Amino acid sequence: MMQRCIELGEGYADVYELFSLARNMPGRVHKFIVLHSIKQDKPVASFVLILKPTSPGDFQPIYLCREGIHSTINGQPTKRYSMFQDVASSYGLSLVELEVKGSDQFAELALYYQYLIGIFRLQHLLPPLA
Repeated sequence: MMQRCIELGEGYADVYELFSLARNMPGRVHKFIVLHSIKQDKPVASFVLILKPTSPGDFQPIYLCREGIHSTINGQPTKRYSMFQDVASSYGLSLVELEVKGSDQFAELALYYQYLIGIFRLQHLLPPLA
């Protein structure tokens, strides 16, 4: 099986594309994840949608909006965070929230994605490679 991170972007508008992917492929939705990290001394969040593997092909995409979103402002959930939570709830899933290193701590973005995939496997959010 091939598992790959596909970045949609860092901007606020990219989150709506993530929502659209979930809504247009309801049978493939697997997990909704919020990654909390520090980037340039500021708390940021990444929204992640993991889909079930394709059949045939055994390709499992991990769509993410990387570190461009705040999950809270003044201790209150942001609108986008609440919307992401609502989309997850509509599938009967809860958000998985993890603290991770920021992508700026890696020499290459590919290494950051390998790090995330490793964490997802360790947390049993992704199936092991077969």
